[in-house]
Amino acid sequence: MTPIRRLAFVVNAQKSGATELAAVLADGARAAGVMVRLIGEPPAGEGWLAGQDACCVIGGDGTILGVAGEAARAQVPVIGVNRGGLGFLTTFSDAEARENFSALLAGSFQISPRSLLSCTGSAGPVGLALNEVLIKAEDGLRLVRLEVVADDELVTEYSCDGLIFSTPTGSTAYNLSAGGPLVHPGAEVIALTPVCPHTLSNRSIIFQQGVRLRVRLRSPGARLLVALDGQRGVAVGEQGTVEIAVARDRLLLAQRPDYSHFAIMRAKLKWGGSATGEQKPEAGGQRPEPGQGV
Repeated sequence: MTPIRRLAFVVNAQKSGATELAAVLADGARAAGVMVRLIGEPPAGEGWLAGQDACCVIGGDGTILGVAGEAARAQVPVIGVNRGGLGFLTTFSDAEARENFSALLAGSFQISPRSLLSCTGSAGPVGLALNEVLIKAEDGLRLVRLEVVADDELVTEYSCDGLIFSTPTGSTAYNLSAGGPLVHPGAEVIALTPVCPHTLSNRSIIFQQGVRLRVRLRSPGARLLVALDGQRGVAVGEQGTVEIAVARDRLLLAQRPDYSHFAIMRAKLKWGGSATGEQKPEAGGQRPEPGQGV
């Protein structure tokens, strides 16, 4: 990759050690002749990443979710350094960032393009989602009937607590907790998973990349709420229709040259096995109980 000469830092000061790590990495970048821009919380609006070669996000996956839309629009690669929990998106640990930052600045990283979902309501665009679009009743207390149409063809009508429309990246988030499938990040598909469906035969559906999905509310008197990545909620009203499609832009996620998706899955989700195919015994020699993991 091309060396980084202009670097923005987005730092979640609520995460322990994030501010101190940002200061160390920023000093190292300046010493290498890189122009540094320090940002606390991502600003509102668009254009704040214009002219940057990369954006270093220090925090957790939620911090990356907050910058994903603007980074995708600006086509600025994101270097995620984990100071949070699981860290599926913040793929560099604190130690890895400190050890390899000079190499990163020199362009020693690979790019993993990640698809986003574009969501539009009856009143206009709602926004972009890197993980998922959640559609549910605005009061969050009632079962709703939601009709799903794919490219003008009726899929079915769900009676459920809500519907999760997930990207491959988001398949390890709310989608996984709701019983949805894990999807490789390179697949560029949409996974639809109903939340607590009234009909037990309602299961997840995988839709192709170019599909346009439309959701209509069929519950009289109810109102819909659309939430993007669990961070932004928009009410769309009683007669609201929501449309979802794979967005034009991709998030450019920076990873180590030796990054392995399945190695991360084994580590984060506590799977067995190793790169050599050898089974690793669980601590104490016991198997994990069903439901353990994330």
